[in-house]
Amino acid sequence: MSEISPAALRGAVDLSSLRNRPAAPAPAGASPAPAGMDVVVDATDESFGQILELSRTVPVVVDLWAEWCGPCKQLSPIIEKVTRELGGRVLLAKVDVDANPQLAQGFRAQSIPMVVALIAGQPVPMFTGAVPESQVREVFAQLLQLAAQHGVTGTLSVSEGAESTDEQPAQEPPLPPLHAEAYAAIEEGDFARAIVAYEKALAENPRDEDAIAGLGQVRLLDRVQGLDLQQARDAAAAAPDDVDAQFAVADLDIAGGHVEDAFGRLLDLFQMLPADQRTPVRERLVELFGLIGASDPRVVAARNRLSSLLF
Repeated sequence: MSEISPAALRGAVDLSSLRNRPAAPAPAGASPAPAGMDVVVDATDESFGQILELSRTVPVVVDLWAEWCGPCKQLSPIIEKVTRELGGRVLLAKVDVDANPQLAQGFRAQSIPMVVALIAGQPVPMFTGAVPESQVREVFAQLLQLAAQHGVTGTLSVSEGAESTDEQPAQEPPLPPLHAEAYAAIEEGDFARAIVAYEKALAENPRDEDAIAGLGQVRLLDRVQGLDLQQARDAAAAAPDDVDAQFAVADLDIAGGHVEDAFGRLLDLFQMLPADQRTPVRERLVELFGLIGASDPRVVAARNRLSSLLF
């Protein structure tokens, strides 16, 4: 990515319901941000109006993620590291799309990780999907240049507690070799190689829960790349009993954080099909259950409905 521009997201992001009033471009003498705050914050549907106001003082990077998203776990620590190194010149707002559906809808997140910046309340595209640290640094540098052009040049007063968290990522144990290979392949966009790495990890240890989840995640990424959401929805609406068409929309819904919609679609399809055609749908549901997590209440509800349909 060589250039970022607010115009690139015009019409793709609707933040009108998340702020009390439109944010105007900040003057050079914009009021300072609150003292002693962390440069990495968790943003919610309720608190996002304050984040928008802060974007008139410093550029705000919005990281849309979910607990079940493997590439998010790869990208988010890099973004946090680069943000902290900038010493308050950027604020990072982390948004759990599952817990904050209004924000996910406002940013129209069709897949995650999705990273968007805000300058004076205006959205600026950064990345979709996992990217290497070198690209993160390049885009952050472009973001600061763009912010300066719009007079957004403030600096947050960083709290001591925030600085002390900077070393936490370094304390994490190293990934097992096959997991590291899978992550490197995802970073390069080589999903086929990542799938092979996770399959090898599972061959060595069939109970490797991280490999099970990672394999489901990368298979999902492989399936949704290049899909157009509106085209997929149109095709599914035109052929409600077309398994592949329904799978495509369900995958896009999962990638965008609309978990219940995806499960509901596949369970409706399972119920509609003759008994001898249901196996692929059941297998896809089981795969997605593993991706989201067995203890997730949405999985529990969907699994209960599937059981009732089976028996």
